Amino acid sequence: MSGVNARIGRKLKELRERRNLSQEKLAEMLDIPRPAISQIENGTRSVSADELVSMSKVLGTHIETLLGTRGEPEVILEKEKKSGTGEQATLRISVPQENLTKFRQVLMYILDRVGAKPNIGETVIYKLLYFIDFDYYERYEEQLIGAKYQKNHFGPTPVEFAKVVEKMIEKKEVEKVKSKYFEYPQTKYLPLKKPDLSKLSARELELIDEVLNRLSDMTATQISEYSHQDIPWKTAEDGAIMEYESVFYRTPAYSVREYDHED
Repeated sequence: MSGVNARIGRKLKELRERRNLSQEKLAEMLDIPRPAISQIENGTRSVSADELVSMSKVLGTHIETLLGTRGEPEVILEKEKKSGTGEQATLRISVPQENLTKFRQVLMYILDRVGAKPNIGETVIYKLLYFIDFDYYERYEEQLIGAKYQKNHFGPTPVEFAKVVEKMIEKKEVEKVKSKYFEYPQTKYLPLKKPDLSKLSARELELIDEVLNRLSDMTATQISEYSHQDIPWKTAEDGAIMEYESVFYRTPAYSVREYDHED
């Protein structure tokens, strides 16, 4: 097998699994036979330029990332030493300890409140975190978690999530479980500890509850499609980090703030 085919195959499998897609589902989205995905991931089938473009759009990444010449955003937790990956990262994100603490407590609060619902898998959690962060910023002009959200095919994705949850699993704060919701594979997170509510203010908890009450019954497809109509997602370029400031241009259907003429 050629080196390029092998690199594309490894990266495709990594991104597919990270987004909880089966080979069958990805093949359906790319409109190619399911065995073709297996062959590509094994490095035994070449990928056309058109297929690379389709893959980058479906997976919300850059063609250079699939080719192995450009890395995914690199997340460094505070006090964590960087290790070389052999790829050039598109973006380095340092997560301060204060933000990390807030991220953990908000996630545990979400899981404690709605994590047992059968629809609450990783994709839904991503979108709940997005609306919590961006709604809070629009209403108060302050950050709650302040996570970075990348625009991809499935909607906003918090790029720090994987690293933060990895540490939470090590600390036995959450448990990662593979399951199915209807016919689709699903990654669920079960809380092993109660959130420390002293780390969240009354108005933070109030807004989190608003978002959960409004959106936590949606399926992954429903909440992804819903996020696609929000101005921050619509105005960002594919694969780019979404700008918090764009919430002030939201349509009335998404806005959580009452504006007067001076605003």
